[in-house]
Amino acid sequence: MTPVARAPIDRILSDHTLVWRLGVVACGSGLMALASWIEAPMYPVPMTLQSLLVCLLAGLAGPVLTVQILGLWLVEAALGLPVLADGASGLSALSGPTAGYLAGFLVAGATAGWLIESPDGRKLSALISSFILAHLIILTLGFFWLSLKIGPQDAFSGGVAPFLWGAALKSILATACVKLVLDRLTLERPTR
Repeated sequence: MTPVARAPIDRILSDHTLVWRLGVVACGSGLMALASWIEAPMYPVPMTLQSLLVCLLAGLAGPVLTVQILGLWLVEAALGLPVLADGASGLSALSGPTAGYLAGFLVAGATAGWLIESPDGRKLSALISSFILAHLIILTLGFFWLSLKIGPQDAFSGGVAPFLWGAALKSILATACVKLVLDRLTLERPTR
């Protein structure tokens, strides 16, 4: 059986205490809040940097740590902390028009992280494919939930179509960043 290529942050944390892992999860959650606040206002769904960060987390932290970070971020939102786009929070924000996208972040982060840890997952073509798939998962789940709220035609025209170019651009950017970090770490690894 081919060994799993663990994500670099997850691999680093394996040598540290649980406190370090909790700190990384908290910091990652804070980064998700920041990515949520950087937005281009659109209706019914704003364009943010959230999906870019989901891809970066998947590539650098791995599936488990990514889900832990995103899970904490969503718990913070449920508890009323203003960590979502427009500073939204609370259960109403988690069940509103963007709920499908929020669920999509969890599924996409886990899926992309798992794919990247596969034996060939760090190849350039595999990275870009994983991140494009992550964006498709987010947009698909977002579309299905939004179509229950406003109908399929409006959900597609307002919640999918305007985001396709951004999804492609963010997938390319995430691939470049993750590949750069992974290649740099490979060069710095001591030989035995």
